[in-house]
Amino acid sequence: MVSIQANLFKMYYQFQKRITPPQKEFDLVKARAEMESIAKMFKPLARFTTTPVDVEGVHAEWITPLNVINKRTVLYLHGGYYLVGSIQSYRNLAGNIANAAQSRTLIVDYGLAPEHPFPEGLEDAVKAYLWLLAQNIPPEQITLAGDSAGGGLVLAALLTLRERGMRLPASAVCLSPSTDLTGSGESWKTNRKKDFVIDPLFAKQIQLLYLKHDLPTNPLASPVFADLHALPPMLIQVGSEEVLLSDATTLAERAKAAGVEVTLEVWPGMFHIWQFNAPLIPEARQAIDRIGKFIADTSRNN
Repeated sequence: MVSIQANLFKMYYQFQKRITPPQKEFDLVKARAEMESIAKMFKPLARFTTTPVDVEGVHAEWITPLNVINKRTVLYLHGGYYLVGSIQSYRNLAGNIANAAQSRTLIVDYGLAPEHPFPEGLEDAVKAYLWLLAQNIPPEQITLAGDSAGGGLVLAALLTLRERGMRLPASAVCLSPSTDLTGSGESWKTNRKKDFVIDPLFAKQIQLLYLKHDLPTNPLASPVFADLHALPPMLIQVGSEEVLLSDATTLAERAKAAGVEVTLEVWPGMFHIWQFNAPLIPEARQAIDRIGKFIADTSRNN
């Protein structure tokens, strides 16, 4: 049963969507500003410290919760259509996951399109993982995690590392991952009116800004079209009312068929990246607790 808090949250934003005049074009400047503004509404669930770090020219930040008792590490890749979002706007979500997993977390400001189109953001993600290895952090202590576009980058990074013959991390966490830029999944139609976060009308415009001249069927842009064999255990969380539901369920089906150990959680009544709203919604806190347990269960802690 969906909580009262979650229902109120959905009602408010669905109402806002109905009364807001429809846009004909995706406004990148507005979207970036709104993301940073919305993030300020939500406080972390527990205290943590932050330390800026340069990762081979890529700005990143260590997030260290006060309850760290081991050496496990999370590399976090934020969402935002591959176009918006930052360390600042996703710091609290990454910090809440770090606290639940009792792990330090490296969150990365990978290059955003259109200034840094595909595959530049992916290259930054791979660079961050290799940097962790260079810090003498073994792969079995690392989890790659990300939401939405960041979830897609997690998968693309795993595929890239596998093809380069690199040792893969212990596990992966994908929250409502973007896995199919063709938008061919059934939920892009069935959940079109329910999803108040992602507007399918802008999908093609966003795709062009991100991919430039690459095809949306490129497996590193749309991992559902990739050979997914030999990837590490993964946790996939997705809401039943978001357009990316099919992206997540199709990924889970194809990964399982390739022999990957997959835990798929479809949360009834939840919307895109509800985990972001942990201070307000109990389902978000419950989901983060499950993420923390998965990371603890799949990664080495010493």
